[in-house]
Amino acid sequence: MSLRDLAYQDAANPWFSWDYIRTNSSTILDALGEHVTLTAEAVALAAVVAIPLGVLAYWVRPLSGPILVVSGVLYTIPSLALLAFIAPAVGPTKSTSVLIGLVLYALLLIVRNTLAGLNQVPREAQDAATGMGYGRWSRLLRVDLPLALPGILTGLRLATVSTVALVTIGGLIGKGGLGNLILGGFRNNFFKAEITTGAILCVLLGLVLDLILIGTGRVLTPWTRRAR
Repeated sequence: MSLRDLAYQDAANPWFSWDYIRTNSSTILDALGEHVTLTAEAVALAAVVAIPLGVLAYWVRPLSGPILVVSGVLYTIPSLALLAFIAPAVGPTKSTSVLIGLVLYALLLIVRNTLAGLNQVPREAQDAATGMGYGRWSRLLRVDLPLALPGILTGLRLATVSTVALVTIGGLIGKGGLGNLILGGFRNNFFKAEITTGAILCVLLGLVLDLILIGTGRVLTPWTRRAR
């Protein structure tokens, strides 16, 4: 193949194309919407499970090791292998298969940071709450969790960014949000514009969600700013 032919191929298949975005805007928006939905659902479900597990590990110290070990083992399972185990049981073309895997991966990040946040609650604040007549549950809700919120939010941030990246794996079964564009570009004769669009939007989504959580943390924990 001559240099002229190679140059023509590069020109006909650019890495970025506004024309591609314009003509496929509905497909791109659908993929982005699916990506956001899967990410939000996975992190929310993981938080519902992981935060109570973190509290349990904090209250019952002998359980902290097993809880962290089990969630750590789940986190180390390769994503493709996990999807291969889940998809046949749940349904090879259902988003539930991807959602289950995302929740399992997010558990460790939230559990570990919830436990770390609770461990950093000042003993003086806990003693003061006990002296005021707070029971275990009252102290947890009014003192421990609010003061552990920076650690919990750190876990949510890490889980969110990690989940944004992992959603793309779902493209293998057609439920990967922006991953559908990335894998579709490779399958479609290495269509560079489709690959680049999916990848850029995936990175931007992770950055935007992380900034949102940072802003949320600053609003919910104003005392951390005064401490600085």
